[in-house]
Amino acid sequence: MTASELTKDIKARKFKPLYLFHGDEPYYIDLFCDMIEGNLLSEGEKSFNQSIVYGRDTDIPAVLNMAKRFPMMADYQLVIVKEAQDMKWGKEADDKKAPDPLLTYLENPLKSTVLVFCYKHGKFDKRKKTYKAIEKNGVVFESTVIYENKVAPWTEDFAREHAYRINPKAAMLIAEYLGNDLSKISNELGKLMLNIPKGSEITVEHVQDNIGISKEYNVFELQNALAKRDVLKANRIVNYFGSNPKANPIQMVLGALNTWFTKVLKYHYVSDRSPQNLARELGVNPFFVKDYDLAAKSFPLAKTFDIISWLREYDLKTKGVDSSANTDDEDLLRELVFKILH
Repeated sequence: MTASELTKDIKARKFKPLYLFHGDEPYYIDLFCDMIEGNLLSEGEKSFNQSIVYGRDTDIPAVLNMAKRFPMMADYQLVIVKEAQDMKWGKEADDKKAPDPLLTYLENPLKSTVLVFCYKHGKFDKRKKTYKAIEKNGVVFESTVIYENKVAPWTEDFAREHAYRINPKAAMLIAEYLGNDLSKISNELGKLMLNIPKGSEITVEHVQDNIGISKEYNVFELQNALAKRDVLKANRIVNYFGSNPKANPIQMVLGALNTWFTKVLKYHYVSDRSPQNLARELGVNPFFVKDYDLAAKSFPLAKTFDIISWLREYDLKTKGVDSSANTDDEDLLRELVFKILH
């Protein structure tokens, strides 16, 4: 079941008796847990029919005891186990004379109970009978970490779902600065949306003003300066990064540059360079194709290979490998930018 399908079912109140949300990306685990909590019971029904426990503070017998209760003056009762990865699940019993009590319940769950397991920071073992029982009689959703090149499209979808539009450059800027932490992105966009009317377009200026990204000195502008071979502007940005290391950590800058130059490298190998095909091959919005046209002209194939090699070298230097103890991050970045531009 996809995220959109699950969202649609919950909003339509098509509930299953069992849910397992698991995976390395906590955003969707929290999102769907909150959606069920917000849609299953009314506020008046929650006091008698809603139980929320944490894995480290509970065990299987306690969870089953809650799950087997019948609702009071409501159609459902809700049991949520948060941080379920911390609960002692125990070994599954193979002896038919001593059946596993959890598996017994999962194979025949109470229809009036909605039991939700929120299993974070890892995948639930799909080989277990408990997993297969939940999958058969309920819903299993794996929340996976998205690739960095998917963050900007995800941001555009998030804005659209909340009745906003977002400028492609603004979406890319968010992706560059916030990475693929969906919870952080959704929180920052949520705060930003409080300050602009619904239906508006979220612009680069909105992002810069509300998320604390400098208008002139950011990774996006550094990439533009490198593509244009603007030595003065590139060094001004490096100086700014050096003066504001917490807002612009070198590891984040190197990571963003590596992603960008990897796409420049890919550009050199694309034979059909129509805007539509390049956008598809590079995994970018067509809005940015012209930027890669310029970057590819500035950095031929051999030079691009050298740059990617240097980026890996300097990433190791920031971690103390083959680097002088007296060389700080600003000096390393300035040295790298000099090599890229000369």
